Amino acid sequence: MRDWTESGGHLACPCDDCGTAKRTAEGTAKGTTQGTATRHRVGPVIIVLKLGFAALLLITSAQFAQARDPDGRYANSPLKQWFDGLRSGKGPCCSDADGSAVSDVDWESKDGHYRVRLDGQWIDVPDEAVITEPNRVGRAMVWPIRGYMGVTIRCFMPGSMT
Repeated sequence: MRDWTESGGHLACPCDDCGTAKRTAEGTAKGTTQGTATRHRVGPVIIVLKLGFAALLLITSAQFAQARDPDGRYANSPLKQWFDGLRSGKGPCCSDADGSAVSDVDWESKDGHYRVRLDGQWIDVPDEAVITEPNRVGRAMVWPIRGYMGVTIRCFMPGSMT
């Protein structure tokens, strides 16, 4: 016999442990050794793909983390200075770009306290978050802060409820 394939898969075994030699020969014939080498080469490729995906995810999330006035549409608003100066007892409210208008059915006043419906859930507005100066835009606005503990209200400006 010149090689293993001509022997029909059976090699002469010079040692006592012929089963091991046969399994080794079968593994070599089936490409197990080659498959293992291929598997080891695939590992770095998967790592590179995962790193590339993570980098792409970071780049994409950075786009969403930018200021919410990317086209400058609020920069020339006559109310920009007023919005920038809005403060509640919790501090500055930021600007119009950070606040959200609230429709009349999504906020209410009861016994001198406010609550707002955000994402389908009613949230009590802390008294120190209420803006006490007159509302120049007429509609109610809220500046929510979304965190791992849920939604809190940084500023709330009641509307005229018309």
